[in-house]
Amino acid sequence: MTTYAELTQQILDYTETDTNVLTSTITNDFIEHAESRIFREIDFDVYKKNASASLTASTPFVTMPGTTPTTFEFVRFVAIYSASGSLGGLTDNDRIILQKKDASFMSEYWPNRSSTGIPKYYANYDEDSLLLAPTPNAAYTMDLEYNAQPTGLSSSNTTTWVSNNAPMLLLYACLVEAFKFLKGPAEMLQTYTQAYTNELQVLAQEQMGRRRRDEYSDGIVRVPMPSEQP
Repeated sequence: MTTYAELTQQILDYTETDTNVLTSTITNDFIEHAESRIFREIDFDVYKKNASASLTASTPFVTMPGTTPTTFEFVRFVAIYSASGSLGGLTDNDRIILQKKDASFMSEYWPNRSSTGIPKYYANYDEDSLLLAPTPNAAYTMDLEYNAQPTGLSSSNTTTWVSNNAPMLLLYACLVEAFKFLKGPAEMLQTYTQAYTNELQVLAQEQMGRRRRDEYSDGIVRVPMPSEQP
C-alpha cells in the first residue's frame, strides 16, 4: 500500500532529486501519465460498471447511459432485450449480445439508416454515444457494461485501488516517466521499464486467477502472457 505522499517522496528518493527539480506539478504529471499507461494495458474488473437505457425506434444512435467522456474508459459488452413482453420481434426471454464493429463496417452493412430491424452490431460513434445496426425497429432496453475511469491519485485522493494493491507497479511506471523527463542514464530507464513490465505481468496473472475463482465476472487482459519455459 502506498499513499500519495509516500509515492511522491519515493520518486524523489529514487531519482536523487528534490522539489526544486521535480516540483509537485511535475510529479503529479508523472503519476497521471503512469496511471493512464496502466489503465491502457490492463482492463481492471474492479472498475467495471453497469447501466441501462431505452432505445428509440428508428434512431440508430444512443447515448451511453451512466457515463460521461471524463468517466468512461471502454465498453465491455452491449445487450438488448424486451422489458415488457413481445417487442419488435423479441420476447421476454430474448436477449441479444451485440457484436462490436468499426464505423466502416457499419456503413457497409447498414448504409440506409432509415431502414430498421433488430440490432446486431454496435460501434463507438463519439465520446459518449454508440451507433447501432440495424437501426432499432422498437424501443428495446439496452444493457451496457463498461469500465469507468477511476479517480486518480492526488493530494486530495491519497489512495487508490492501484496504489493499495499494486504499489510497485505504480512506482515503476512513475520512475519510467521521471527518468524520461530527467534524461537520466539509459540503463536506469531500461531497468525501470523492465521492472514495470514484470510487475504488470504479475498483476495480470493475479487478475486472471481471480476470474478463474469467480471473484469477478469475465473481462479482458491486454497484457501478453508468456508461457514458462520447461
